[in-house]
Amino acid sequence: MPTEFAQHRARSIAAARQQVLQERTATASGLTAPWVERSWQRCLQLGLEPGQRVQFDVISPARRAQTQEANQRLLQSAKGIMQGLGKAIANTGYFAILTNADGVVLDTSGPIDARDLRASLITRVGTDLSERAIGTTAIGTALAEQQPVWLHRGEHFLLDNGHYTCAGAPLFDPEGSCMGMLDLTGVDVPERTELKHLVMQSAAQIENALVLSTQHKLLLRLNWPGHGLGSTADALLGLDADGFVSGANTVARQIVPGLHPGVHANDLFGLPYQALFDAARRSDATLDVALCNGLRLRALATRTTQDVGARQPATRQNSGVPIRQMQASMIRQAMEQAGGNVTEAAQALGISRATLYRKLGHKD
Repeated sequence: MPTEFAQHRARSIAAARQQVLQERTATASGLTAPWVERSWQRCLQLGLEPGQRVQFDVISPARRAQTQEANQRLLQSAKGIMQGLGKAIANTGYFAILTNADGVVLDTSGPIDARDLRASLITRVGTDLSERAIGTTAIGTALAEQQPVWLHRGEHFLLDNGHYTCAGAPLFDPEGSCMGMLDLTGVDVPERTELKHLVMQSAAQIENALVLSTQHKLLLRLNWPGHGLGSTADALLGLDADGFVSGANTVARQIVPGLHPGVHANDLFGLPYQALFDAARRSDATLDVALCNGLRLRALATRTTQDVGARQPATRQNSGVPIRQMQASMIRQAMEQAGGNVTEAAQALGISRATLYRKLGHKD
């Protein structure tokens, strides 16, 4: 039996469809989320009609190969996170879809019922799931609105898509451009709005992995004073050897005013950029940094292994950076890039799973 909440949701969505899609009013009076209404209006402007048959078209083999090649950076950064995400949703009836910025499927994860065309058709690599192709979905809406979204059944524009419930979050590259999106979709499943948080957190992990894979000499983890450093919630900001920003995640762009690719650290923080590199050489690599607006952040500075290795072996005697601190930093980055997958992180570090487990459990 549907719950009272589910019945209320169904009535609200039906009323919204009546107003916007049949009576063609400008708004549904708050019956659905604003981004749903905006997507419906875009679909109408594209000439789509709610009752038309949905076509889950696959792009040509040549274009599919080009798309996969062009998105190798995203695919590699998302690989471990997608695997972990698939395990997290294994018993929910939902599955994960990764697309490029055009809404074309790049990868999938989770329990996909190959016998159900509603699931198998939309999870083929190369399928065009853009708003222009299949109307309102979390995929097209997240890409168009560039914000996390949640859509349930009739909130999808086309009636044929009324079986789906989905959450989506856009993905931004280290330069701040939208490069794709992450989607969680279920077929004829109850709403699980907590999955919106999961897809947002997973998208943040992918963005962090992208930043970590970008060439940089110094990595800054930033957060507000009183908040711990070392989690997905950190702002990540990479600097080159001269102090210019080489990449950043969404959190960094939200809390550091004036942040954009190529800006110099001296224009962002109230201290010379050399002080950030100096902090990375200390046993305690954390420091307070002032922003240009007067607010303050807590920062953890970590030099890349390439930067350290290009100079001389890092020991307490010759660099001021404890070996254990450097190992912890490498492990943290490897685990983040692997999406928490211990096996993949161990392979990237060139050590056994047992050794990595031991180091993860080690207490200083």
